[in-house]
Amino acid sequence: MADLTTRAVEAQLNAMGSQTFDVGVFVPSKDMMITKTWDKETVLKSVGYLKYQNQRGAHIYVRPAGEHNLSMIDDLNRGGIEKLRKGGVEPAAVVETSPGNFQAWVKHHKTLQKDVSTQVSKELASQYGGDPSSADWRHYGRLAGFTNCKPKYQQPNGYYPFVMLREARGQEYSTAPQRVAQAEQTLETRRAEEQQRRQQFTEHAPASNPRATKTINDFRNDGRYGGDHHRIDLAYATYALARGVSSKDVEGAIYTRDLSHKGPARRQDDYVQRTLSKAEETIAMNPQRTQVKKNDIAR
Repeated sequence: MADLTTRAVEAQLNAMGSQTFDVGVFVPSKDMMITKTWDKETVLKSVGYLKYQNQRGAHIYVRPAGEHNLSMIDDLNRGGIEKLRKGGVEPAAVVETSPGNFQAWVKHHKTLQKDVSTQVSKELASQYGGDPSSADWRHYGRLAGFTNCKPKYQQPNGYYPFVMLREARGQEYSTAPQRVAQAEQTLETRRAEEQQRRQQFTEHAPASNPRATKTINDFRNDGRYGGDHHRIDLAYATYALARGVSSKDVEGAIYTRDLSHKGPARRQDDYVQRTLSKAEETIAMNPQRTQVKKNDIAR
């Protein structure tokens, strides 16, 4: 007969219902996450290995592998779990990660693309009081049956609390189609707004400057940057500002790429302003390296 840990692991994996799982073994002493991608049977055969790691102070986590139909809402109390049910977001699994603190896995009616999965997770966390920093499509949750060995949870007798599986019903939540459709519409609206925003900057291209012969696209096509847009934006901003291109024109050049992954417009603006500030600091600290060279001046 399977021991309690194996039974808890099997029940949680059954409720989550994925074909394969990423099992994370976080080793605090090395600040390292060891990730194993296993099917359910392999996870169950590996409980002994996971117990060994847990006894040595490692934390045991799980998430579905690849794109999936689940969202994990982290850092809920009992009231938050009840609010989920009343809101038509009935959990497929509820895990008590420490006394009075819960993670809820909710199951959608279909596999979600990564951006949609993250959007749904963020909306659920926002509405039901979950941790927003854990709201994305790839976040790990704790695997039931092992201890939560964070130092703050160590008991007077030296032991740590077990991660307990409180529910494992495995069902899809009743409002899934509406919530997923809402997230898809939010993303579509955001993409359309970003496209319009970029088009405005493209149509009003920065005015030419006789001392700056390179455009931001020259930097984007430069293999030395390896497609790293953070480096590209900073390098172009430093180059252009040092050659008298206005801050407004440099901003416009950076905005011609899709910055929607930075978040809403306010966060995109913050990113651009930080880039310009760093470029100005670079120019101030390295005046000789950023000064105009003869071959940068149009003839």
